[in-house]
Amino acid sequence: MRLTGAQALIKSLEMEGVEVIFGLPGGAILPVYDPILDSSIRHILVRHEQGAGHAAEGYAQVTGRPGVALVTSGPGATNIVTPLMDAMMDSIPLVVVSGQVPTTSIGTDAFQECAITSVTQGITKHNWLVTDARDLPRVVAEAFHVATTGRPGPVLIDVPKDISNAQMDWYWPQSIDDLDLPGYRPSTQGDPASVRAAAELILQAARPVIYAGGGILKARAAEALRELADRTGIPVVTTLMARGAFPDSHPLCLGMPGMHGNYTAVTALQQADLLIALGSRFDDRVTGKISAFAPGAKVIHVDIDPAELHKVRRAEVAIAGDCRIVVEEMIEALDGLGCGAVGTGAPAGTAAAERPGLEPWLARIRAWQEEFPLAYSQEDDGTLKPQFVVETLRDMTPDDTIVASGVGQHQMWASQYWKFDHPYTWVNSGGAGTMGFCVPAAIGAKVGRPDRMVWGIDGDGCFQMTAQELVTASAERIPVKIAILNNAYLGMVRQWQELFYEERYSEVYLSPDLPDYVKWAEAMGCVGLKVEHPEEVGPAIEKANGVDDRPVVIDFRTDAFEKVYPMVPAGASNDDIIVGPAEGDGGR
Repeated sequence: MRLTGAQALIKSLEMEGVEVIFGLPGGAILPVYDPILDSSIRHILVRHEQGAGHAAEGYAQVTGRPGVALVTSGPGATNIVTPLMDAMMDSIPLVVVSGQVPTTSIGTDAFQECAITSVTQGITKHNWLVTDARDLPRVVAEAFHVATTGRPGPVLIDVPKDISNAQMDWYWPQSIDDLDLPGYRPSTQGDPASVRAAAELILQAARPVIYAGGGILKARAAEALRELADRTGIPVVTTLMARGAFPDSHPLCLGMPGMHGNYTAVTALQQADLLIALGSRFDDRVTGKISAFAPGAKVIHVDIDPAELHKVRRAEVAIAGDCRIVVEEMIEALDGLGCGAVGTGAPAGTAAAERPGLEPWLARIRAWQEEFPLAYSQEDDGTLKPQFVVETLRDMTPDDTIVASGVGQHQMWASQYWKFDHPYTWVNSGGAGTMGFCVPAAIGAKVGRPDRMVWGIDGDGCFQMTAQELVTASAERIPVKIAILNNAYLGMVRQWQELFYEERYSEVYLSPDLPDYVKWAEAMGCVGLKVEHPEEVGPAIEKANGVDDRPVVIDFRTDAFEKVYPMVPAGASNDDIIVGPAEGDGGR
């Protein structure tokens, strides 16, 4: 069967099971848009290429399938660089197809030419410049294989216009042996000796903590993680990227550690004698000052990416492998050492029989939880606290609601005060910290899971960066709901300036009334609501929850002086955690 390169490209996407593409056409990619008219793939026309990338990320985070974006050359390609970097940092499978000027024009500074493969070399797992239409099916198959295996991540396929127009004989690779990926063989099984050594360390620990990262979700290992915790009785912290990987309602869940983690999670890591790091990478936002992080702890580190092992913290036992598979292997090894379920006892003469009791450790943790809970004050003066908005939103939505966030104070409040009992219900930008992520990511999440309620919790600064994608949501009938925690500032920057720059507020004020968010929302085809007082929060959320035929935006006018606590100052030890505002500060 003879096809053009463009037809072969779309057919290849169909062969990979692609159901939706987020994109924006332009000259160099125009030939690829023609066969979309005859394809089963749904195309969602975004208003900016950055929106296409973040929407594809949101889709990938909630479905586990790769998100796909289609852009043109030059500025179309560079506009999606930020989502590529974001996906690289957070290990999100993303396939971006970019148009390119004809091969005969490459290197001539032709109109809208950009060497996008060079630009994205450091922020993709791999990228391809296709120079022969016959290579397209193989390259697409390779791209999806690379994006979804090993440590997931973004890839880019750059397709010159003449390659899209060229004729080729259709084929489809039948196996991995038909792909040209020399040296790419991700390891998934754990080394048996290392797995046994890890199990032995677990049975020797008196103060162990499971440090669960986003790799748990990428590996579909939530059930295995829960079984490990239930079998061993070891408490679990879930990083910002792992929220939902372990139920917040579980008695062993300590919540989020890190710069704005809760006191118990942060301190448990610090005082542990064993860290079982699963799919986590010892990020600086979790460790604080690395030389002071968990100084008395031995480390078991499991990660699919060997490059992460020993990169930041040297591990006593380092295992390169798929988190789900390795955790299941660890459970088998523990069984072999006599460790049954907690409370069942261990057979005499086994390693588990000599295991230290964890009750003193768990009692200490419970004491911290009672003494240092997350707290805020919703005063009677009518000032609306952002934490109150998040809690009310949480309590008025189904427990499997998908929550997307932007980046900043609102992101931290959402992660702190929402209760995540289901995996794949938290969509956010962790490693890159990309402002503007929320709105398009929420749209992508709703496309991926149309059966779920999807709320975006955004800040006024973030919202202004990508709010135009609500036009996309309105036009495509994607009924997302966005809560803007509007404090009229770039809030996290303001917090740092207040605490560390002697209240010298340089370029952080945004104004509470410019723009008018209700009018803006209505102009984009959304329902727009404004809330200024605590008693208005519940009715507004109830009204928003009842709208299913269009997006909803609620402008919550929140306290401009509220700060995110707890907080570990940048570069400080986690032992220096600030639990709350100084006495008499009043949160201001």
